[in-house]
Amino acid sequence: MDFDDVINKRYSVRGYLDKPVEQEKLDYVLKAASIAPTGVNYQPFKIFVIDTKKYKDDLSKIYPADWFCQAPYVLCVVSQKDKAWTRKWDNKNISDMDATIVMDHIILAATSVGLGTCYIAAFKPDEARKFLNLKDNEEPVLFTPLGYGNADPRDTPRKEIDEFTVYMR
Repeated sequence: MDFDDVINKRYSVRGYLDKPVEQEKLDYVLKAASIAPTGVNYQPFKIFVIDTKKYKDDLSKIYPADWFCQAPYVLCVVSQKDKAWTRKWDNKNISDMDATIVMDHIILAATSVGLGTCYIAAFKPDEARKFLNLKDNEEPVLFTPLGYGNADPRDTPRKEIDEFTVYMR
């Protein structure tokens, strides 16, 4: 699938088939995460690959939508704040940005091999921290189910380019 197909076919999948994900596809998605750009290439993240059948009750406490646990896996990108680059002018730690870029690579790679995903930021962070047994320097940033989609995309109108673009020529 070429890049235009990937970015145009990606959508937030809110329903999944009870069908296993091949190890090669999971490995491909994780490899895409490993090459995501991060500040100063520090790679301050972990990715949790969670078996939904085994951990359905725990995952439901984190995000209660029924479809969240329908896919075989849920992935979580966790930032490691103490390992991330910090901008010296204002001390902005970019660990959350790095983790978001990693998740974007995951989601686009998954789309390219026919898998569905959905960015989940509306989760309960305290439940996630407890379930993942995170250290103080670690923060759960985003979750996504990973599996074969069984739901049509919703209508998601987009702004016109001139509504968000500011040219300073």
